Formats: sequence, C-alpha cells, structure tokens
Amino acid sequence: MKTNQLLLCLLLYCSAISAADYQSPYKVEFTFTQEELIGDILNGSRGEWKEEASVPYRDWYDVSFQKRWKYWGPAAKHFSPPAGVASKSPEWSRQRVIATGLRFVGYTYQHHHVPDWEPPADWPKDEKQTTPVTKGVDCSNFTAFVYNQALGIKPTGDVHDQAELTEAPGPGAGRTIAVKRIELPAKYEDFEKTLLTGDLLFVKSNKGDVSHVVLWVGKIGRSPDGVPLILDSTGTGTKDSNGVAIPNGIHLRPFKRGYWYASKASHALRIIPEK
Repeated sequence: MKTNQLLLCLLLYCSAISAADYQSPYKVEFTFTQEELIGDILNGSRGEWKEEASVPYRDWYDVSFQKRWKYWGPAAKHFSPPAGVASKSPEWSRQRVIATGLRFVGYTYQHHHVPDWEPPADWPKDEKQTTPVTKGVDCSNFTAFVYNQALGIKPTGDVHDQAELTEAPGPGAGRTIAVKRIELPAKYEDFEKTLLTGDLLFVKSNKGDVSHVVLWVGKIGRSPDGVPLILDSTGTGTKDSNGVAIPNGIHLRPFKRGYWYASKASHALRIIPEK
C-alpha cells in the first residue's frame, strides 16, 4: 500500500486536550489522507475560526447585539460546498464529517452557535451554564456546524427540530438535500450493521423526549475493547474503556451496551446518501 493510502490516525485530536491532560484510548483511522479529507479546512479560509459566523468577526462582540444574540452569540454562516464534492464518494463525505468534527475535540459544552464564540465577562450569561464560559458548542449546534463546514449542508441547531428533519439546507445556499430517517434495531449488536459513519443518532431523556444528538463514527472508529464510538458534545459522566471519566465537551465516547446512549437511543437521520 502506498504511503498516501495508509490509514490515517488523528491522535493529535484525541489526547492531551484538557487541564487534567486526559488521554483518550480512542482513535479514528481513515481510508483517505488528511490532505484528501480536510486539506482545504486545515490550510484555507474554510477553517479560519474568525470566518465561522454569519457576521464579520469585528461584530462578534458588538454590544448592540447583546439583546438579540444573548449568550448564544452569532449564528453560523452557511458554508459553500467544498470544491469537487460532486465527484466524491459518499464514503469520502462521511469520513470528512468525522475528520471535521475531530478538529474541535477538547472544546467545552456551551450553548453557542459557533465553536469559537467566547463572550467577554460582561456578556449576558446562560443561567443553566454551571461551567466556565469558553469556546464551545452544545450537541446539536456541534452536529449542525460540522455538517455545514464539512459539506455546506446546514441543519438547524435546535435538537428537537433537528431530530425531525426530512430535508436540510444545502449543499450551499438555495438548495436542499433529503434527510432519511433510520429506525434503530432492537438488538445492541445490530447498531453497527444499521448505522453508517456520519449518521446523526438522537437520544432521549428520562422523560422520553429527544434531548441529545451524536455523530456515529462507525467502522473507522478504534477502541481497545472493540466498543463502537460516537463523537459528540456533552457534559461529564461517561467513562472510557479504561474507566477514566471523559471530560466535558467534544470528545470521542464509547457506545456501550446499557449506557445512556444505547438504552435511550431514539432514531437516526442519514444526510449523506448510501450511493
């Protein structure tokens, strides 16, 4: 196998990412090189953090917007489709979504629309926020932003509305793409057969309503105990395969039998067609 065809592991994004120097036991191995997947994001304006929002960076902290934006900050801009996406395979698109999401590993859970929104101390606060306000996004704004930056597809950032999508804006402005609902299998063992990399998996609260969404990593995920992986933004509470608590925010996490993700899974949505 040629060097540029070797499986790529993004260990850079999976370790040493918190004040406690959390070391994740998980990784993702891609069948495309980093340059092939997200070279335009890493090396071009598409990945420039000051270009994430629908307004210029100079306006992000303009006090005149405080009342309208509140603690959410500016909305994400709608990215254009990446160059050449029409000629790419669905598998490339799925892996690009995960590779894009991994760039934000270590960002904290925040009720923000764009990952790099970091309001000053005098900005309106979210009363429900119990951790320090820094860069970060919540679960559904994370999945929405990743699809947007990766493919120019911009789902709503509201988790309840996102869970019911039948189509999403994009790729790019003025277009829509069909969204397919995937009903989940009864058996835990069949999740890996049913879901594809990049699928949005929705999870219910104890009250029975959809309250969370994750990205299914699928066959490119690697865990020491063989447990399937998801990528999401959430609070603390999940332990990794070594029994270590995974920090707040965006991280690879295990989809373990009996854990909340599996026991409360609602349904999935597939934005990238099978073919």
